[in-house]
Amino acid sequence: MISERVTGSRVIRTVLPAEAETVAALHARARATYYPDGLPDDGVDWVAVWRSAVERPDGHVLCAVERGGLVGIASFRVPDDGPADTVKLFQFHVDPGHWRTGIGTTLHTACVEQWHADARRTAVLDVHVDNRRAQAFYARRGWVPDPENPPAEGDHHLFLRYRVPGE
Repeated sequence: MISERVTGSRVIRTVLPAEAETVAALHARARATYYPDGLPDDGVDWVAVWRSAVERPDGHVLCAVERGGLVGIASFRVPDDGPADTVKLFQFHVDPGHWRTGIGTTLHTACVEQWHADARRTAVLDVHVDNRRAQAFYARRGWVPDPENPPAEGDHHLFLRYRVPGE
């Protein structure tokens, strides 16, 4: 598991349980950008969700830190109903004030390195249909529509798949 990776002034490391509130706030800021009518009140206690994700023994929650501030997050694990060589990227967010600065690329690279180290061959994710920025980001990194999981009528998500590079 990644304990800490330094790239210039940027550090990629594992999120600490005490950072769940900071992570939830970054998550809300990022999600709010792709909802045309503002972030819906879904009634979810996102601090509790993030605390649970950080504390899961079978999961990874990485963060990008710059100048002492948390500016990006990625959460992934083997899905409960998935094959052992597949990992699901559940959340991947960069604080909107730090878009187009390379944080997402650095964080994605760290995820891929971890997936490779964990012998994962495939990664999957779902992305909101209105989140065109994220869709373009993933496409530039080699994510493609998941042929095993086409979008269902009325679903607000696209399902993508990524082949983790081998040696």
